[in-house]
Amino acid sequence: MNKYRLGYALFCWIMLFQFQAFAESGRFEKARTGYTYNFPRDHGSHPDFLIEWWYFTGNLTAKNGAPYGYELTFFRRGIENTQGKNNPSKWTVRDIYLAHFAVTDIGNKTFYYDEKISREGIGKAGALTDKMEVWIDRWSAVQNGETMLLSAGDKSWKLDLTLTPLKPLVIQGEGGISKKGEVDGAASHYYSFTRLQSKGTLIVNGEEVSVSGLSWMDHEFGSALLGDGQVGWDWFSIQLDDGSEYMFYQIREKDGQKDPISSGSIIFPDGTKQHLKAKDFTLTPQAFWKSPKSGATYPLEWTLSVPSERLRLSAKPALKDQELVTNKSTRVVYWEGASLFKGEKDGQAIQGKGYIELTGYARALQGK
Repeated sequence: MNKYRLGYALFCWIMLFQFQAFAESGRFEKARTGYTYNFPRDHGSHPDFLIEWWYFTGNLTAKNGAPYGYELTFFRRGIENTQGKNNPSKWTVRDIYLAHFAVTDIGNKTFYYDEKISREGIGKAGALTDKMEVWIDRWSAVQNGETMLLSAGDKSWKLDLTLTPLKPLVIQGEGGISKKGEVDGAASHYYSFTRLQSKGTLIVNGEEVSVSGLSWMDHEFGSALLGDGQVGWDWFSIQLDDGSEYMFYQIREKDGQKDPISSGSIIFPDGTKQHLKAKDFTLTPQAFWKSPKSGATYPLEWTLSVPSERLRLSAKPALKDQELVTNKSTRVVYWEGASLFKGEKDGQAIQGKGYIELTGYARALQGK
């Protein structure tokens, strides 16, 4: 790394480590009940909130039947404090942008990931406020009418996809917020596109392949960090073959128990949503894997149940090693991977695909 890049990375990290103080200063708005969404504006950036991300995952298949998974996430974190909103300088630092990109080559049992960190500066990174358009260098997620265009990677590993919603978006949580804790503002504004038709190309280890499949998109913004006693979360997105989707997240406490604030949702084939409280579902680990990179032990096989739906699923990873060690950007170690689901629903066999995210197993996420 040359002197410029080293100095720039150090500057970005100095800014990042001040987030907690800024959150406590009252500079940023809190996510509160009663928020009214306004689209397409809410697809864009929300600089009055501390934390924001645009998150895409999907399971894709090449024309020859080869299976792949992918993740592309853009993060914005506000850092403005003393410089003032109205400073006209192009170099005024108000936000830091970060991104993660990963491809799972399931057939060849290969997992690749990359990461970026940048500030707005003279256009190196940014996000529009009136529609979805977020970028870092040549990585981007751009709203184009009813579709979304994703691009990330380099000449060896690259993704270019067009995503088309097959269902309307759904607002997660209740009352306009997805709660993460009991204190005021411990929440996010959170919506999802749970079934996105996906077509495009992947470059996998230098070879280009045409792919198609299904993706999932989340957009969250708020100003809450994990609370005292919370160490991480287990998050599931599931797309079943009957046209339904399920989202679950359980926030884990220090003693390993599920925080009662955990929740989820069912999205029925007609696009309607039912909110699930923590008591409405169970997520039970069945088998574990220890990472040779970080030493963290992750629960990679699960049993999931929703008694009201007579749903019981087993979850297994498409590949065990889908861990990201993001020392060059967010400095969070987490497992994020393409996963397979199989079981019974209302007495009938059912299966599907999705993604699982596991955080806080290498180290607690408090303050991250």
